[in-house]
Amino acid sequence: MYFTDRGIEELQSRRGEEEVSLDWLAERLREFVDLNPEFETPVERLATWLARLGDDEE
Repeated sequence: MYFTDRGIEELQSRRGEEEVSLDWLAERLREFVDLNPEFETPVERLATWLARLGDDEE
């Protein structure tokens, strides 16, 4: 298990039953980057990766 998996596991255990919109997620990511500008690049990479998931299948 990677160290970062602990945060992912916490997210899943605390909020795994919830449904959220992509608009909600985008706003939370923006808020996070506003509070933590040093993470702008990794958040942008994650957002781009999520946005492009499945593009190869078309």
